[in-house]
Amino acid sequence: MSIDLAHLRGWIGRTETRSEVITAFPSNALAATLDRDDPPYAPGDPLPSLWHWLHFLPLFALTDAGYDGHQALGGFLPPVPLPRRMWAGSRLRFLAPARISAELVKTATVLSVDHKAGRSGDLVFVSVRHVVSEGGQALIEDEHDIVYRALPDRDAPAQVPPQAPGEDDFARVITPGPVLLFRYSALTFNGHRIHYDRPFCAEEGYEGLVVHGPLLATLMLDVLRRNLPDAALRSFRFRAVAPVVDTGPFSVHGKRDGGTVRLWVRRGDGALAMDGSAELG
Repeated sequence: MSIDLAHLRGWIGRTETRSEVITAFPSNALAATLDRDDPPYAPGDPLPSLWHWLHFLPLFALTDAGYDGHQALGGFLPPVPLPRRMWAGSRLRFLAPARISAELVKTATVLSVDHKAGRSGDLVFVSVRHVVSEGGQALIEDEHDIVYRALPDRDAPAQVPPQAPGEDDFARVITPGPVLLFRYSALTFNGHRIHYDRPFCAEEGYEGLVVHGPLLATLMLDVLRRNLPDAALRSFRFRAVAPVVDTGPFSVHGKRDGGTVRLWVRRGDGALAMDGSAELG
C-alpha cells in the first residue's frame, strides 16, 4: 500500500480544543472498576493521575464510526490508510492538580507524522500533544503516540517479545475479563471492537479480547499509588511492547530507585507487555 506521507503531514499543527466541567461520577465509577476503596470523590478533590483520560472524550455519531468502531479518520487525525490503530505510548508531566468541579480546557495539537517500514510491514506514527489547563494555567502535559499498521500476515513468524524483569518491590495480579474491559470502554467512550468483539479480535490476529493500553497504564500508576500512597508524581512515561488479552491473568510491577520507579506489565507467559517509569517529587 502506498503511503502519501506528504499528504498526511499536512495535518501537523492541526489543533482541537474541548472544555468540560469535571464531574465526580467517572472517578467514582473507575474507582469501583479498579476495586479501590477510595472515599467517594466530591467537588474539590484532585483527579488521580491519568484519570483525566475519562474526560474530554470525542463524541461522534454512530454513522461516523469506522469498521473497527473508532471514529473515521480525516478530521483532527490524518487519514492514515492502514487498518490497525493502537496507542503506542505516552509522556506526561503533572504540573498542578486537576480538580473535580473545575472547568478545564484540553487543547490537542498534532505534532508529527512519520512512516517506517517494519518487519510486519508499513508503520505510521502520529504524535499528539494534549495540554489540560484551568484559567490559562497548564495542569497536565500529555504527549502520546498512535501507531497504525497493516493487518497481520498469518504466514509470517510470530514475533517474540522480550521477557519482563524478574525483580520487583511490589506487584499486583489482575484477572481481566469482558466486564472489566466493557466498563473501561464505556467510561472512555471507546468503541474499538478489539475490546469486546471476539470474532473481530480473531480476524485481527488476537487470541482474545485486547486489554486497553490506557487501562494498562492506569493500572501501573494504580499499583504505584497503592504501595506509595504519599508519593508526589511529577512525570510518567510508558511504551506498549506487546498486547495483553483476557485469556489469563497478568501482573503489574514496580521497583523503586530513589526518586524513580520503574513500572511494567508482565503477561502470563512472562513477556514484557508495557514498560514505563515514574518520577517522584
